[in-house]
Amino acid sequence: MALAARLWRFLPLAHGTVRKPWLLTGVAGSWGRCCTWRLRGSEVMGNLGAFKRSLLFSALSYLGFEAYQVFSQAAVVHAIAKVFRVEEILEQADYLYESGETEKLYQLLTQYKESEDAELLWRLARASRDIAQLSGTSEEEKKLLVYEALEYAKRALEKNERSFAAHKWYAICISDVGDYEGIKAKIANAYIIKEHFEKAIELNPKDATSIHLMGIWCYTFAEMPWYQRRIAKMLFATPPSSTYEEALGYFHRAEQVDPNFYSKNLLLLGKTYLKLHNKKLAAFWLMKAKDYPAHTEEDKQIQTEAAQLLTGFSDQK
Repeated sequence: MALAARLWRFLPLAHGTVRKPWLLTGVAGSWGRCCTWRLRGSEVMGNLGAFKRSLLFSALSYLGFEAYQVFSQAAVVHAIAKVFRVEEILEQADYLYESGETEKLYQLLTQYKESEDAELLWRLARASRDIAQLSGTSEEEKKLLVYEALEYAKRALEKNERSFAAHKWYAICISDVGDYEGIKAKIANAYIIKEHFEKAIELNPKDATSIHLMGIWCYTFAEMPWYQRRIAKMLFATPPSSTYEEALGYFHRAEQVDPNFYSKNLLLLGKTYLKLHNKKLAAFWLMKAKDYPAHTEEDKQIQTEAAQLLTGFSDQK
């Protein structure tokens, strides 16, 4: 009944119906007289086919509009529900990551590996890499996970080039893959890695981890063995290079952005000062690394390394 009532206004006038007077004016308003218009019954009956077509067209037009509104509203509701669902998954993922629940996090995120959400994909890349780093992961599984992580990070970057985290994890995963592809690929990838770390810092200057990783890049090439330098010069006209001073600058910058955010940054500050023959400052940062609360397996390894380096100081006295 409601639909019929709405359709009524689209129908032509019935037999003998009188229209209300309308004032018709010319362009310059010269007509200025009221004219009463009637629709005669013979006009309707004499053109019944046109009447039916008009009725059908009006009904279909209305139904089409109603359907469009229903589907549009449904699409909006679906899109909103999807956004809230992704946000809920991300909250769960971040909670599991902060809690150190590496395997549960990986199990959660792999359910959504076909997702097109960049935030979800880079977290999946990180989770895959974290599983690869576990001591119980076999070498074969580790290799598969490393390449899997790279694929997720690549997809995240394709979905959102403005995501600093996507750039960061893409660079990390390329670096990991280099361990399986030889020295030539590793050196060639170094330029790409640096580019993405720099982009991550540009997009988010307050992310201490990206700054720290840029410091590691500099430290790695500053301490590159002579034979690798020779290979690099043979393969590339201008091979990547850096200094301990550059590395130190990034490590300090990361610490300024977020003090004590990462035990490894403290350790590398100590090790970099050792390379620069400043034992006093090296001991200061190594002590901070040794005393850092161990929340993860990596923290424990860093505590051990820092303690060993500090013991070396005592032996030299």
